[in-house]
Amino acid sequence: MANRGKRLNSAYESFDKLADHAVGDAVKIILDAMKTKFDETVEVAINLGVDPRHADQMVRGVVSLPNGTGKSVTVAVFAKEDKAEEAKAAGAEFVGAEDLAEQIQKGEIEFDRCIATPDMMAIVGRLGKILGPKGLMPNPKLGTVTPNVGDAVKSVKGGEIEFRVEKAGIIHAGVGKTSFSQEALVENVNAFVGAIVAAKPTGSKGTYVKRVTLTSTMGPGVRLDTSNLSG
Repeated sequence: MANRGKRLNSAYESFDKLADHAVGDAVKIILDAMKTKFDETVEVAINLGVDPRHADQMVRGVVSLPNGTGKSVTVAVFAKEDKAEEAKAAGAEFVGAEDLAEQIQKGEIEFDRCIATPDMMAIVGRLGKILGPKGLMPNPKLGTVTPNVGDAVKSVKGGEIEFRVEKAGIIHAGVGKTSFSQEALVENVNAFVGAIVAAKPTGSKGTYVKRVTLTSTMGPGVRLDTSNLSG
C-alpha cells in the first residue's frame, strides 16, 4: 500500500475508518477533511454482489442528481434539420450527421455524452467500435436515442448521469463538488445509491449491495451504512 501523506493520515485519524456511517455524517467528514484549494469532486463507489459477465446480472441505467454534478458536460447530438436546431437551442456543443461521424472517425471526440435521434442510428451504428469502449454509444434504454433531443440535452446538462457496473462488480460516479452544501451532497448521494438499488438485476443472488464508500478527489474514503438499503 502506498504511503499516505500527513494531511490524509490526519483525516483518517479524525473518524473511525472501519465503521459504517450515516450519509449525513459521512458527507460532513469529507467536507471537514478538505484542505485543498481546488473544488474537489465527491465520489461514491459501490461494491455489488453481481457478475456483469452474465446478462441477467448487468447493472446499468441513468439517474438525475437533484443538485447536479457541478461539472460542465459537453454534449454531441446526431440530428438533422429541425431536430438539429432543437439540440443547438438546448445547448448541445456538437450537432451534425455524416459530418459529425467523420469528426469522430478522425479521433475528434471532445464531448462527454452523445445523443441521437432514431433516424440517425444507421450512421451512429458505424461508430460502435469507437464510441462503445468509451461508454458514449447512444442507447434507447438510457434515453440517449430519442426524438426529444432538446429534453435529453437539458437532462444531461442538468445533472443526469449514466452508471454501469464494471467487471469487478463496482460502480462509481462523481455526485457533486466539495463546494456543495452538506444537504445538497446528501440528496445527491441518496439519489445515486437509490438508483443503483432500484436497478437490482433479476440474476442477483445473495447480498446485492456489499459496500458503499464516499470519498473526494484528495480526501479519505468513508464507509456508508448500508443497513437500510434493500439487497
